[in-house]
Amino acid sequence: MIRLPLATLTSACVASLLVVATAANAQTAPAPAPTTAAPATAAADATRLHAADQTFIADGTKAVATQRDAARIATARSSDRDVKAFAERIAADNAKISDALRAASPRGVDVPKNDPDTAVLASINNLRGAEFDKAYIEQVALAGQQKALSAFQAEIAAGRDEQLKAVAKKSLPIIQEHYAMAQALAKRKHLSVAAQ
Repeated sequence: MIRLPLATLTSACVASLLVVATAANAQTAPAPAPTTAAPATAAADATRLHAADQTFIADGTKAVATQRDAARIATARSSDRDVKAFAERIAADNAKISDALRAASPRGVDVPKNDPDTAVLASINNLRGAEFDKAYIEQVALAGQQKALSAFQAEIAAGRDEQLKAVAKKSLPIIQEHYAMAQALAKRKHLSVAAQ
């Protein structure tokens, strides 16, 4: 028979008990929950956004993106100096408005970066010269600016998100100026100032 000192025997028993206890605890401990708090919070933020604010994000970004992209087409396709100057101003201003909309949107709310009205862009994309200028002024400069005005005015009137309303209030005078410029351009080109 082997004789072990009492301290060694006690240490061996304690060590084996620790191994058994650790193994048992590992089997019964629940698996850590996956970290999905960020998407759940993002979804919660999006669902908490008032309908008027959601509509503004969709309609406002579409109107601004359409104006911006159509203006870029106009700078390349128009042969008219006034139309090109108008388009350059629209492209620069609307890029800033688009950035401001994305920055003001609540965290977790998806704001399209580039979501223009493709039907509007397609209607002017293959035109050239005077035919392009007429279509651009009527369909984009006048009708498009009216859509943008409506979207931004609706947010100011009915929106609930203070940051989005602030962007709408700050951008509205710029859009109103664009519309006045579009009306003046239409008059100079002997076109109807009423949107088509």
